[in-house]
Amino acid sequence: MQPPPIPPLLDEYLQHLAVERGLAENTISAYVADLRDFFKFIQQRGLGLNELSEQDLFLYIVWARRHKLSGRSLARRLSALRGFFMFAREQEELTQDPARFLENPKFQRQLPEVLSEVEMRAILMQPNVHEKIGFRDRTMLELLYASGLRVSELCALKPLDFDMQAGWVRVFGKGAKERIVPVHHEALRWLMDYLAHWRTSFRPAENFVFLNRSGKGVSRVAVWKCVRRYALAAGIMRNISPHSFRHSFATHLLDGGADLRSVQMLLGHADINATEIYTHVQAGRLLEVHRARHPRSSQS
Repeated sequence: MQPPPIPPLLDEYLQHLAVERGLAENTISAYVADLRDFFKFIQQRGLGLNELSEQDLFLYIVWARRHKLSGRSLARRLSALRGFFMFAREQEELTQDPARFLENPKFQRQLPEVLSEVEMRAILMQPNVHEKIGFRDRTMLELLYASGLRVSELCALKPLDFDMQAGWVRVFGKGAKERIVPVHHEALRWLMDYLAHWRTSFRPAENFVFLNRSGKGVSRVAVWKCVRRYALAAGIMRNISPHSFRHSFATHLLDGGADLRSVQMLLGHADINATEIYTHVQAGRLLEVHRARHPRSSQS
């Protein structure tokens, strides 16, 4: 069944998100799905935007919970609604904002999956670097861990994004925000070798650093499958993904004494609250070490 058409005001709001706020395409797609779902809810009840009250939004939250929507997903929907209603007020399409008192649901913050340094080394050793696919994969894995890139950022890299002499890479993150991220010597060595001797063997059809067998840029799904395959080959049965490399990058930097603000800049987080989760990871790991190593921790 075709989804309901996007109302004109919602279409204007989506353009506002893309052009003025510079949100990523994936984020906007999620907002489209969330807001369409909300419009479907109010249309089924014969309500228009100017007729909505706080009670109607409360009923929507109840409805969403009955449809097994998780706390995290509901929080994203409420964020989309607050932004939309604020935009509608600015455009003078609404006389009042029914979402002004909405609060996000409370949900337990999940700690990210982090690889130990030993596990990371084991994964990096898995690709067969004597053939082109294996060498490409090893280079991708080295770069993910060296710079904490998102998988979408890795896939979008172009050769001119690197400054080999200075040892950094230019990355375009969420909302097309540019940041400069250092790349350590070992990862640069793999990258220079790949660009000089292996990339041309893929017969490039697109100007991306990492290419598939057809010479086009590798997809995010392909990188995910690559990480999963080498993690399993290394004997790691947990649910490891490319983002696990990013989490490990941040956690290992903090373990090594990096300050939180520097890690925030390297990851490209707009809000330091997003980076603070890694301090919780550290606390959890320290607790495990304490319980395992303290001479009186096992005594009752």
